[in-house]
Amino acid sequence: MATATATGTTSAEYKAAQPKVPVWKTIRLYAGVALIVVWGLAPFYWMVVTSLRDLQYTFDTTPYPTHVTLDNYRTVFDTDLGNHFGRALLNSLFIGVCTTLIGLAVGVFAAYALARLEFRGKFVVLGIVLGASMFPGVALVTPLFQLFRNIGWFGTYQALIIPNISFVLPLTIYTLTAFFREMPWELEEAAKIDGATPGQAFRIVILPLAAPGLFTTAILAFIASWNEFLIASQLSNDKTQPVTVAIAQFTGSQPQVEPYTAVMAAGTVVTIPLIIMVLLFQRRIVDGLTAGGVKG
Repeated sequence: MATATATGTTSAEYKAAQPKVPVWKTIRLYAGVALIVVWGLAPFYWMVVTSLRDLQYTFDTTPYPTHVTLDNYRTVFDTDLGNHFGRALLNSLFIGVCTTLIGLAVGVFAAYALARLEFRGKFVVLGIVLGASMFPGVALVTPLFQLFRNIGWFGTYQALIIPNISFVLPLTIYTLTAFFREMPWELEEAAKIDGATPGQAFRIVILPLAAPGLFTTAILAFIASWNEFLIASQLSNDKTQPVTVAIAQFTGSQPQVEPYTAVMAAGTVVTIPLIIMVLLFQRRIVDGLTAGGVKG
């Protein structure tokens, strides 16, 4: 049964009045989406297919799983071969969580100050933050290596967490600054009129409203820390190395053969948690990325 709208028009009449989209435009849209999906998921699909293959058929080009075996996944977690993949997973989780929490705690206050407060040189500070995000990480390897060697931090968790924080802070500050700028500051002013201090207004009013942006930034910061390889490969040891370094140093069941299938299995194990996290929180991620572009 058709229902009446606020203008007195039924829903059926409203739908009929809408311009029809040509069929070729719809086909073009779905074809483009399908192409992007295939382009993005094809490497991951091939990684999964290779991880399920027997070692003797590593270079088989069949586009679907053949000679299926789970031995590669057993090899990944087999410590008899000198691989400590389970410990590396815990290391990456610990480093990623610490980096995300510290980076978010510092970034949220810096972004709030850049978005809300007026002071001389504010745009210069923001420009420096953006410039730091474009600084090549390879240029930092040698000085960081020497610094942490001198102070006795080489191979420690802080030697991996502190550089990661410097990498995620520009992303955190820039994303949250854009988000805070579009927030309705009248609510904060109303809280102050009601007797709240600036700190209380920030904690009670601003932070709950900024939850989508904070959540999105935290996920992006965690993924960036989880995927970091260059600095970790030089500053970690066998006990503190993350999964990216552990995969690069993998040894297979046959010493003279490069363990491609085991590496693919390890890559699958590392990637699946990120995919699950993004799928579970995709709505919050989209809300956080788009909320800053909508004026309140």
